[in-house]
Amino acid sequence: MATASQLALPLRLADHAVFASFLPAGNEELVDWLVSIAENRNDSGCWLWSGPATGKTHLLQAVCERAGDRAVFVPLADYAEAGPGLIEGLESRELVCLDDLEQVAGHPAWERALFMLYNELQLHGGQLLVAAAMAPRECPIALPDLASRLSQLPTYNVHALADADRAAALILRAAHRGLDLPAETAQYLLGRSRRDMSSLYALLDTLDKEALRAQRRLTIPFVRQVLGSMPSA
Repeated sequence: MATASQLALPLRLADHAVFASFLPAGNEELVDWLVSIAENRNDSGCWLWSGPATGKTHLLQAVCERAGDRAVFVPLADYAEAGPGLIEGLESRELVCLDDLEQVAGHPAWERALFMLYNELQLHGGQLLVAAAMAPRECPIALPDLASRLSQLPTYNVHALADADRAAALILRAAHRGLDLPAETAQYLLGRSRRDMSSLYALLDTLDKEALRAQRRLTIPFVRQVLGSMPSA
């Protein structure tokens, strides 16, 4: 039977999920805190919370990318049905990053396993980083001891980007991929797409592929052409 490490290690981090491609506007203190954790300059984990498409997963994966083999990333939304055996043995890592914790909150077997993992990490000098859709006090954790332990983690609300920063975030993501996204094209996209960053980044992925195929730059006329050919446009 596969061990937890065997199950978790093959999970690939997204190639864009690094600190360099995350615009920290409104989250500067949090990003500094996470970088210090990833670089072994901070001996405390944390709890990140916010609504969807604000960058929680990106930040957890960025910690893992920076920390290398010291860290492991576990997306609980994808593996909750696999059972809590998934996290057995992870206390051997220095950093354990659990995404979407609310997906297993309220499930007794999962909560017992999380409680044991927290205690083992504390015993071995490891750190737990958690991301969830809500703050610790609002998370439906039924096991009092687990709720008490997790409430001791430093808590950060990941702030969504202001409208004025969305274009800059698109340009930064494009630059990380080796794309030149002019500011006027970024503004054009903001006016013709859903404004959440997940949708905007997905659109940028499509434009990247189309620009490569057509050997074109991301000018407004080219982007207008691509959008016009998309079924949802």
